[in-house]
Amino acid sequence: GKHPIKYPPIRAAISHLYFESIHPFEDGNGRIGRAIADKALSQSTGYPLLLSLSATIESNKKAYYNALENSQRKNEITPWLIYFLQVIIDAQLKAESLIDFTLKKARFFDLYRSKMNERQLKSINRMFKEGTKGFEGGMTAKKYMSITQTSKATATRDLKVLEELGVLIVRGSGRSTHYHINLDN
Repeated sequence: GKHPIKYPPIRAAISHLYFESIHPFEDGNGRIGRAIADKALSQSTGYPLLLSLSATIESNKKAYYNALENSQRKNEITPWLIYFLQVIIDAQLKAESLIDFTLKKARFFDLYRSKMNERQLKSINRMFKEGTKGFEGGMTAKKYMSITQTSKATATRDLKVLEELGVLIVRGSGRSTHYHINLDN
């Protein structure tokens, strides 16, 4: 138009809102709308961005649909812009967290891989599979036994070795003993 929008996040928010308001297809409008927003954001840098608007929107679809519907019903897009800019910020924070986790995981394996036996490595890989949110309730001897198909004595011994190596941090005691990966080395 006459006055192009120069601020990429605003352009991304408006282009997404316009596309979703037109709703040209029977199916797939949401995915295409998010792709348009991604494209509008990445045009300013000249390369694809390492963030996922889709995942961030998916994590709270109700807020997304409320913001979209309110902006389409009224002739005021400021609340939509505020919502969408927060989505961009949240997506950046999630991307930063994932990158940080990936780097810590790489350093972790550089430091400890050669010090772990096959069972220990299998259990640690299973814990890492849960990603940044971590292993639900931490690793316990019972979970270790299930993952590695080993006896309670072996599980307890392996977990103790991992604790002594600094691989795992122990929390609780007795029956409530559980372990978390030590990513701060």
